[in-house]
Amino acid sequence: MAIKDKRKFRRLRIKLGVRRSIVGTLERPRLTIFRSNKGIYAQLINDSDGITLAAASSTSKGIAEAKVTKIEQAKLVGSLLAEKAKEVGVESVVFDRNGYLYHGRVKSLADGAREGGLKF
Repeated sequence: MAIKDKRKFRRLRIKLGVRRSIVGTLERPRLTIFRSNKGIYAQLINDSDGITLAAASSTSKGIAEAKVTKIEQAKLVGSLLAEKAKEVGVESVVFDRNGYLYHGRVKSLADGAREGGLKF
């Protein structure tokens, strides 16, 4: 199998390696993120049942309308996800950075979720 984009292949390898050791449960779901050029998306996933417990993204009403940088936007997404997690009854999560490096928007989202009350 020939993969043309080496960066995508590298991220896929990292993602699969991380996913071997990280599993989300009902008590401690997996907080996974997806980062595109325009936005950032986060979900709390229960892997044992295969369901999404809560989700937040930069396209949500309050966040999309705010005129802030992408890093500040990611922090808002993290805090919004933490609020939704509290509504569902989740306090502790496993962080899945999904193959992205832990800096910039990924780190900002994680910091926002921590400030919102999630533990990981």
